[in-house]
Amino acid sequence: MTIRFSSSTREVPVAAKVPRHVAIILDGNGRWAKRRFLPRFAGHRQGVESLRSAIQACVERKIEFLTIFAFSSENWRRPTEEVTLLRQLFLSALESEVEKMHRNGICLKIIGDLQPFGSRIIELVRHGVDLTAGNSRLTLTIAANYGGRWDLLQAFNRIRADPAQAGKSITESDLEKHLSMNYAPEPDLFIRTGGEQRISNFLLWNLAYTELYFTETLWPDFDSKALDAAIAWYRERERRFGRTSEQLSPASPQPVVTPTNCTSS
Repeated sequence: MTIRFSSSTREVPVAAKVPRHVAIILDGNGRWAKRRFLPRFAGHRQGVESLRSAIQACVERKIEFLTIFAFSSENWRRPTEEVTLLRQLFLSALESEVEKMHRNGICLKIIGDLQPFGSRIIELVRHGVDLTAGNSRLTLTIAANYGGRWDLLQAFNRIRADPAQAGKSITESDLEKHLSMNYAPEPDLFIRTGGEQRISNFLLWNLAYTELYFTETLWPDFDSKALDAAIAWYRERERRFGRTSEQLSPASPQPVVTPTNCTSS
C-alpha cells in the first residue's frame, strides 16, 4: 500500500487539532542531573524514563508519529566518557525495549549513520525495525548520529548515483524520496525542551512549515502535562501555509488518512 503525504511547499496540508507528527529534541538531561548533584549520565538514564512516558502519552492522544533527536552528528564532540556511556545506554535500551514496543503495537524506525556505533547496535536496530515493521499504533523514529545537512547530502548523492536521473533537473519530489523520513508526513509540532531556541541541524527539510515550541522544562521533567501544554499551544496557532487569515475556512476538516503501517512507502 502506498501512502502519499503532502508537501507543505507544494500544497496545503490539512491542519488538525491534534498534531499527527510530533518531533522532539530531548534537551536538558545533563543540567537536570547537575542540579541534583548527580553525574550527567544519571540525567540521560532519567531521560529514557521520560521517553517511555512520552511514547505512552502520544499513543493515548492518538498521535501517529513521534520522532526524537537522541544523538546528533555533532554530539561526538562531547567528552569521550559521556559518548561511551550514551552508546551503552542506546545499546541497553535496544536490548530491553524493542520487545515491549512490539507488544504495544509500536513501529520502530532509526535514522542516521549507524556505522560508528558498531556491529552490535546495527544488529539490534535491524532486528527491532524488522520485528515491529507491521505495527501501526505509533511510529517511533529515533534519530541517532543524525544531522539535517547529512540527510540532504546523502539524498543528493543517491540521486546522483541513479542513472535514470542523469541530465535531469532535481525536483522536490525526487529529493523527498531519498530523505531519511520519506515514510512519514512532515512534523506538525516541533518541541525542544531545556530552554534553547534552535533546531540544531535536525530535520532541516522536514521542518519547513512546522510549528516550533520551546520550553524551559528539562527533558527528564517533561511529562504528559507538559505535552498537553505543547499541544494546547499548537491548537492556538493559525497554520496559514503562505495564505492570509481571511483565506482560512472557519472550521478545518479532520484529515482523512488511510490506516497504514511502517512497511508502507
